[in-house]
Amino acid sequence: MRATKLTIAALAVVAGLSLTACQNEDVAADPEPAASAPSASGDDTEQGEGHEQDQDQEGTDAGTGSNEDGKVADCRTDELEVTASDVTIEGDTVGTVAVEFANGGGRDCTLTGYAGVDLKTNAGQLSAERTGEEAPSVVLKDGKSVWFAVTYPVNDSGGSGVRVTGLVVTPPNETKSVTLDWPGGSSLPVTDGSGTPVKVGPIGSAGQGD
Repeated sequence: MRATKLTIAALAVVAGLSLTACQNEDVAADPEPAASAPSASGDDTEQGEGHEQDQDQEGTDAGTGSNEDGKVADCRTDELEVTASDVTIEGDTVGTVAVEFANGGGRDCTLTGYAGVDLKTNAGQLSAERTGEEAPSVVLKDGKSVWFAVTYPVNDSGGSGVRVTGLVVTPPNETKSVTLDWPGGSSLPVTDGSGTPVKVGPIGSAGQGD
């Protein structure tokens, strides 16, 4: 009876050892649990690189727009050569002086509306009045010219009238003036003071060169 018990105990020990050996073999045969980790990490890296490339592309495209509105800037007084000549037709009761703006600024520029015109006289400065004609914008190309007219009553009264000593011209949208010799009649008839007898036309009113 005792021998039977020892045999059973021995079998139990052997069975226990066999079970432990099988468990160890199972653990050793089990694939590495982190084997997929490098692959997952690599995918994340590739996705991150792709995202950075997208950001770089967006940075390249940004700021490519232009704030330029395409309009030609106004002519400045210092860019213009201003001259005046008498173009009165003999026998007319109204004299005409043509004022020329020649663009020497090295760029195209715009003249819009009316120039300011004042006559210097022995009785003080006399401002010309606008004729009221339509005054479109004129793009004056570099090296080209445009003219406008200044009209005044011819003094045929036989008296000395108001003596004109100079012509002051201010380009449109400018504050700097140019003073020229007056090329027209030497005097204006005396008026009753109800208004200026001198009129100025818009840019281009005296013809335009090529």
